[in-house]
Amino acid sequence: MGIGTVRVELVGISVRTHHGVTEAEREVGQRLEVGVALDLAACEATASDELEGTVDYAELCDLVVAAATERSYRTLERLAQVIAERLLARFDAERVVIRAAKPDPPLEQAVGEAAVEISLGRDG
Repeated sequence: MGIGTVRVELVGISVRTHHGVTEAEREVGQRLEVGVALDLAACEATASDELEGTVDYAELCDLVVAAATERSYRTLERLAQVIAERLLARFDAERVVIRAAKPDPPLEQAVGEAAVEISLGRDG
């Protein structure tokens, strides 16, 4: 019996970054929450129970943190796109979904978070 798609997710990766439109956001920095989901068409771990047959959570987390801290972006959209592209290049995923959120964004009104979600697949 075959399997369907396996979704591997990491939710709430908290990282201190320097992204934003304003100079103050980029200079002072802020906490960013990132969530990732990878859809795997072939996931040998469902049968083998071996790490080599799936995505290593630690490596996935390290790649996200590296992409989020290597440089500063003005928009969450660009950051999420960069993360998605890197994860597609590294893992054998059919689709990657990235959610990047700024808790308590620097706005005049009280807002719980500002967030974007990018979905990128092998087919574009």
